[in-house]
Amino acid sequence: MNENKSADVLVIGGGPAGRITALTSRKYYPGKSVILAQSVAKGVVPCGIPYMAASLKSPDDNFSPAAPLAKSGIVVLDAAAEKVDRGARTVSFSGGLSVSYKKLVLACGSTPFMPKIPGAGLKNVFRIYKDLDLLKEMFSVLAAAKSITVLGGGFIGVEMAEELAKAGRKVTLVEMQPALLGNSFDPEFGSLAGERLAAKGVRVLTGAGVEAIEGSGRAERIRLSGGETYASDAVVLAIGALPNAGLAADSGLDISKTGAICVDEYMRTSDPDVFAVGDCAEKKDFFTRRPVSVMLASTATAEARVAGSNLFGLKVVRENKGTIAAYSTCVDGLVLASAGLTEGAALKEGFEIVTGSCEGLDRHPAAMPGASKIKLKLVFSRHSGLLMGGQVSGGVSCGELINIVGAAVQTGMSVSELETLQVATHPWLTSAPTVYPITAAAQDASVKLCRCMEEN
Repeated sequence: MNENKSADVLVIGGGPAGRITALTSRKYYPGKSVILAQSVAKGVVPCGIPYMAASLKSPDDNFSPAAPLAKSGIVVLDAAAEKVDRGARTVSFSGGLSVSYKKLVLACGSTPFMPKIPGAGLKNVFRIYKDLDLLKEMFSVLAAAKSITVLGGGFIGVEMAEELAKAGRKVTLVEMQPALLGNSFDPEFGSLAGERLAAKGVRVLTGAGVEAIEGSGRAERIRLSGGETYASDAVVLAIGALPNAGLAADSGLDISKTGAICVDEYMRTSDPDVFAVGDCAEKKDFFTRRPVSVMLASTATAEARVAGSNLFGLKVVRENKGTIAAYSTCVDGLVLASAGLTEGAALKEGFEIVTGSCEGLDRHPAAMPGASKIKLKLVFSRHSGLLMGGQVSGGVSCGELINIVGAAVQTGMSVSELETLQVATHPWLTSAPTVYPITAAAQDASVKLCRCMEEN
């Protein structure tokens, strides 16, 4: 049975990007009607997926209901988009539904990458989907497995390995790069994650590749590229995702070389009435403007606020100036966080840089109960003195400390501004004002810069 609906704003995708776009558009344009269509009726909090293995009492606790959308006057449809007709300004959905729009936002997300590894299609080999029913099925199998291999040493892989070990499973984590979290941290920080995982009983293999997943109908063994074979009852593929740009490509929208939907600073596609946000949209590095593969809920929601506030003309001058890529994770109580360029990434791009570092405690005096060691590294441009990135490890306060670093990068703060940054401190809450990490690391870099000028 065919059914026709219409909306001023039609959002396709029920993840963080889609939901925040819909909510933002309602706030800025309260007189406009908004429909959000989601192909997955039972979505989840993406960052909470690894914690469905042990930390959450039940996998259902990671369910992300759509009720807040309805309270804001947004109509939610459980339907999969099949075709966009930009000429007629309509989208065809499963079940014969058709929705006409004035503005369309594609928040189609991404699909977990399927590696070309023999045996990747066997039973008990799982990709990580943002679908509660599929995840419950996966974690049910993992709960019964004795030994599990996690492929991929990025954030999801590291967090999944820790949680599965916490649940009592024998876990092997395999990463092709020399260190864990290599895309977001310099080795001295990434190695800390490996040490914590090893202490929890996880077998960490870096600089290693999987040649095949073997078994009769289901995963039973892993054969590494070096020839080693070991038993593994299940495999979790945590090796990245690909943007869902098929709907956009089929409608004739421009697609980038990375396979994502091309967008401008206001998240507009090549059609001014169609926007794209989140994992399906093209990302450009904050400093180089080169395409980067960053799929974060924080990035997606920032893009969503840009798009949602500018759907009907650029009345709200709020543009996406590029992707900083701010990350944080927690491994066995150790917080690791980064924002902007690492030292390695900056040097690879050809930037002339200087770094500043600081080590201390996150409370003061040192005898305060609960004090944790903290380590901060900042990367500055050698010539302009502008902050380009930072990495931090330590206690829970690092989760917010990195957001200060991210804000400083985004606003173009200099080494001198950060060295003289005025901050609130308290014995229970922060490091001492005399050695506040950001100011201390900035001072370390400033001294190095002065020495460089004297030498020249």
